[in-house]
Amino acid sequence: MAKMAAIVQQLKREHVRLTNEIRGIAAALAAFGVAYRKQTRRRRLSTAARARIAAAQRARWAKVKSGQKQNVARPKKRTMSAAARKRIAAAQRARWAKVKAQKKSAQKPTTMK
Repeated sequence: MAKMAAIVQQLKREHVRLTNEIRGIAAALAAFGVAYRKQTRRRRLSTAARARIAAAQRARWAKVKSGQKQNVARPKKRTMSAAARKRIAAAQRARWAKVKAQKKSAQKPTTMK
């Protein structure tokens, strides 16, 4: 039984030592934590600074909107002459006629005796 009491006594001393060490670490974190914590505060701008920024933005928008009012001359779409359209249509008709003729000749049955 004496051995058991000695073991319990040793465990209590270890518990006290660890508790003190944890308190020391917590105090160090409290002291240094202020310097190393993440800064989440937002910057505050003065009224004059916000007015300058707003004026600059209004100037940028005015510049963009002034550019929209001007009619930019776009190049005209090119159109094909009537004669060119007729030549293309005739060539296409000739191609289709050739295809149809090839199909017709392939379908003719050959008679063997």
